[in-house]
Amino acid sequence: MNAFRTTLAAATLGLTAIATSAAADDMATVQTFYDLLSNPGSETHVAAFLGATSESWESVGDYSGENEGRDGFVGQMGFFSQLIPDLDWSVQAMHQDGDFVTVRSRTTGTPTGPFFGVDGEGRSFDILTIDIHELDDGVIVRTYHVEDWASALQQLSGR
Repeated sequence: MNAFRTTLAAATLGLTAIATSAAADDMATVQTFYDLLSNPGSETHVAAFLGATSESWESVGDYSGENEGRDGFVGQMGFFSQLIPDLDWSVQAMHQDGDFVTVRSRTTGTPTGPFFGVDGEGRSFDILTIDIHELDDGVIVRTYHVEDWASALQQLSGR
């Protein structure tokens, strides 16, 4: 009976180590998403993002059914690199449950021109964002996201 318990304990520890390693790998994969957001003009970060996401990756930000794919997202990041050169998307907390990694982040930046129709006249924004990344076999296949853009626009308009 002691041999069985010892074998069971060893097997449990081994499985726990494998699961912990996989979770760490998944979180590192998800981090590449935020590295791109904070360095939207970097070809190195674009390449890392493309390696961390599936070819059919989609960005889901609402229920319109018009989700954005990788090419559109990378293009949007290129635009953001010009409009908000100091964009910073800082991960505050990251949690994994199975194939889902949830991230709470803080986003700051100072647009150099009108942003969503608001000329911030040099003002900055500081907002909360929440993302849920769905992974399959170690790559991100879908990202659900919510950003507090309403607060950003209030801050930029001086309210």
